[in-house]
Amino acid sequence: MFDTREKRERSLGTKLFLKPTRCASPKCATVRRPNKPGLHGKRRRGQLSEFGQQLAEKQKIKFSYGVRDIYLEKIFKKAEKNPEATGERIMILLEERLDNVVFRLGFAPSRSVGRQLVGHGHIALNGKKTTAPSCAVKVGDIISIHHPSKDHPVFKDLADSLKNYQPPEWLSVDPDKLEGKVVSEPKNLDIMFNVNLVVDYYSK
Repeated sequence: MFDTREKRERSLGTKLFLKPTRCASPKCATVRRPNKPGLHGKRRRGQLSEFGQQLAEKQKIKFSYGVRDIYLEKIFKKAEKNPEATGERIMILLEERLDNVVFRLGFAPSRSVGRQLVGHGHIALNGKKTTAPSCAVKVGDIISIHHPSKDHPVFKDLADSLKNYQPPEWLSVDPDKLEGKVVSEPKNLDIMFNVNLVVDYYSK
């Protein structure tokens, strides 16, 4: 049986790397079964309408970052008030989420795992345990493994894997201390979405 997350990728017809290791291999659901899930999934994908394209891009972001529609709409309204380009600001706000930063630092193989680590109290922000995955980090913040959790099996090989890991330029990581730091606001993001379509979707 295929994982629900992979069904989402098949439905949208694109890799979202919700399961990074599997998605980068021939076992990826979009490779093995490129058609849409469901009884009529083998039908040829039709041309999406303008609204359909906007909705698809919104869904891609929603599933990739593991957020709800109401949260994404809130992010849009916040980004809209900023003088920067709205689309760019949306991505910055999403990247600043603690669960995403845990993933970007290499502490977790995916955002969903990062969200679980935060929710279960394994992550500390500036030395204090936090269980809020949506918490926004700031420049200078220190993200680390909560001390009581350092011997947890999930972090057994983390120090070794971090030695060969290169985080995004707006983050730094110390493999020996098992901690990372936010050195700047998210920048030069490798965006795999057409965020302008999402802006158009919420602007209506």
